[in-house]
Amino acid sequence: MCRQRHADDADARTGRRHGTLGRLGFMAAIAASAAALMAPAAQASTVTVGSVLPPGAVATEFKAVQTLFNTALPEKGANLTSPVDGAIVRWRMQDSEGGPFRLRVLRPNGSGGYFAVSTSNPVTPSGPGVQIFTANLPVKAGDLIGVDPTNGTDKIGIADVAGASYGFFFPPPFDASTIAPSGTEPGKEIALSAEVQPAPAIASIAPNFGPVAGGTAVTITGTDLASVSAVKFGTVPAASVKVESETQITAVAPASTIVGAVDVTATTLAGTSAVTSSDRFFYEGCAVPKLKGKKLKLAKRTLFRADCKVGKVKRRTSQKKAGKVLAQSPKPGKVLASGTKVNLTVGKK
Repeated sequence: MCRQRHADDADARTGRRHGTLGRLGFMAAIAASAAALMAPAAQASTVTVGSVLPPGAVATEFKAVQTLFNTALPEKGANLTSPVDGAIVRWRMQDSEGGPFRLRVLRPNGSGGYFAVSTSNPVTPSGPGVQIFTANLPVKAGDLIGVDPTNGTDKIGIADVAGASYGFFFPPPFDASTIAPSGTEPGKEIALSAEVQPAPAIASIAPNFGPVAGGTAVTITGTDLASVSAVKFGTVPAASVKVESETQITAVAPASTIVGAVDVTATTLAGTSAVTSSDRFFYEGCAVPKLKGKKLKLAKRTLFRADCKVGKVKRRTSQKKAGKVLAQSPKPGKVLASGTKVNLTVGKK
């Protein structure tokens, strides 16, 4: 079955073995190494959610300990809600004073209310203007952001913008609770935004097969791969991972205890890539079948289908089981390299 399934790959395998491993000259190798050392580290892409931080924002008191969040952003290109699943890695406030402040993730429930997903660690602005803070808050597509103060006298920049509006919760909701807005303010925009790093996605892997012993260097292409922290083949971590760019990484397949397909997944702080048909890696090997009691001809066919080979065949007198397999080595259940020979003891009269 394994041989039949991969018959179309025979030419590709031959090419890899006999002509695709070209050698670099000594000087070329040194130049390539130097270029790799000088290449800048890949940076993860992000998408912005929230305000464009419009000019004319004025530091304005919260007036109460309440959550503020934009509910309409008319500017071209502005994202009121996250367009992707991922994680907030940075957030910004303009003209904020006081604090500490917490960024809040809100999820519309479709009925006018919001589910309070989570909040960031508290941060305190160090001065006027735009302040940038780091975070690690998971988000889903459709989530939006809000901000919580510590005191009613805390301030944040609010601008007059036609078509904009913001809402508020008084008091701020508890995490994991669902709440309806206490009210809205039309024509005004809160100077609050966040950067969302999308979860990684795998578009293809090459080669998509290798031996159960592991060691195959697999090129993984996709999106948002620059900050990958882990790659797994099924449930087993890759032997090594090298980030090449935002769209490509190289992972060395680990050894496998099974023969067959597994899904390759990539993980960043923004999440783990979704499983698709494009991320399948097929482990080739000889999964030694149970042969005892089978006739020799059937045993040979069974070995062939399991990508194994017939080894030495010994004969032993057995009146009742003449022509049938009495014993085998290796034992059934072993997962070994493709083409492993299985020795048989067959009964004879």
